[in-house]
Amino acid sequence: MANFSKSNVPQFSVEVYQNEFLPEGGREVNAIVTVASTGGGTLGGAPLTTAAASPAHIPGQAPTAAVVIMVDCSGSMDYPPTKMRNARDATAAAIDTLRDGVAFAVVAGTHIAREVYPGNGRLATADAQTRAQAKEALRKLTAGGGTAIGTWLRLTDRLLGAADVPIRHGILLTDGRNEHESPEDLRSALQACAGRFTCDARGVGTDWEVKEVTSIASALLGTADIVADPANLAADFTRMMENAMGKEVADVAIRLWTPVGVEIKFVKQVAPTVAELTGRRTAAGPRAGDYPTGSWGDESRDYHVCVQVPQANVGQEMLAARVSLIVPDREGGAPQVLSQGLVRAVWTDDMAASTSINPQVAHYTGQAELAHVIQQGLDARKSGDVDGATAKLGRAVQLAAASGNADTAKLLAKVVDVVDEATGTVRLKAKVAEADEMTLETRSTKTVRVKK
Repeated sequence: MANFSKSNVPQFSVEVYQNEFLPEGGREVNAIVTVASTGGGTLGGAPLTTAAASPAHIPGQAPTAAVVIMVDCSGSMDYPPTKMRNARDATAAAIDTLRDGVAFAVVAGTHIAREVYPGNGRLATADAQTRAQAKEALRKLTAGGGTAIGTWLRLTDRLLGAADVPIRHGILLTDGRNEHESPEDLRSALQACAGRFTCDARGVGTDWEVKEVTSIASALLGTADIVADPANLAADFTRMMENAMGKEVADVAIRLWTPVGVEIKFVKQVAPTVAELTGRRTAAGPRAGDYPTGSWGDESRDYHVCVQVPQANVGQEMLAARVSLIVPDREGGAPQVLSQGLVRAVWTDDMAASTSINPQVAHYTGQAELAHVIQQGLDARKSGDVDGATAKLGRAVQLAAASGNADTAKLLAKVVDVVDEATGTVRLKAKVAEADEMTLETRSTKTVRVKK
């Protein structure tokens, strides 16, 4: 674990939790890697001078962060009429939350994407005047047209790409399904935008598709959530923008190096949400690969790394993986290493040592299974498979109770009647509010931290 002295960017640390002991012939090594960024930090006694570092804005200097807000203005936003007004108010609240000096724009999304403010392919720099101008421009937003989210994302990418800033972020609001472009068009847009900016996505009401919204947030390393009541949009947008304004370092990646003979089985984020990273690996030299984690502020996240090592005899030990936290260099040189941790394998004939499951690994294995069985259970329920849905959602109730995930347990209780949480015995409710089912599906990947 490495620590760096104070400065104006976060200080990063890496801690590895694992049971390194394997029985003779054992091959699977699991580790939970906790990454934390706190306060401010420097690298090796010198300031963190990477392309990813975002110092506080100084008046008269170029912006260090850029945000584009995408507002759904399709025809369905007129039903009920208050929905469009709530969206305008929420966007205004987000604009009020912008830090002075942040570059920003507002995009209206229908079956096409249109610049609302400032226009002409530009970004405005946030200050009292531009905030007032942007909020005045919002008054002209009206509902009408279809929904083609890929076009919104591509325009946002063009706007953010024109800004020479380390932190690029989007906020996307939709109330309907992406019916005016093909799924392939949306996937293509997400592939084009991945790694170029992060994006938080929100679905308002209950007429949107959960998997569409969560796939956008997942591909662009942001958050997804439901705002069932449009009246709550302003508070949610304010929180989202406050979180975006807290980001100080962009393009942070986990670099995983493994020795010859070691195979990486998976890498996934497990807290604060479950997110699969295995397929996002990009090669980084011999036996190394980078897994993107997006932008960081003052926060902590947990990752589950699973590798398969060669067979070995009792008494042998090896480095199974080296975990490094890296950011790109501003001058295009080698990435800077923020912190490192080691995953080890030690073969023993002590059965008590080799069969003990590390508490962090056990906890997050359960949390990942919880997210998975909720999705399976809801899919089975939608397809009319009552027995399958009951079994999967029952297992979810059992896992939520065992891990202390009270928030997910409350959401499950709105979809099933719990007979015995310890055994996972439940009955499907005959009637479930659509908003309750969508909330459970959208928030199924949220996890609770292990009690250390």
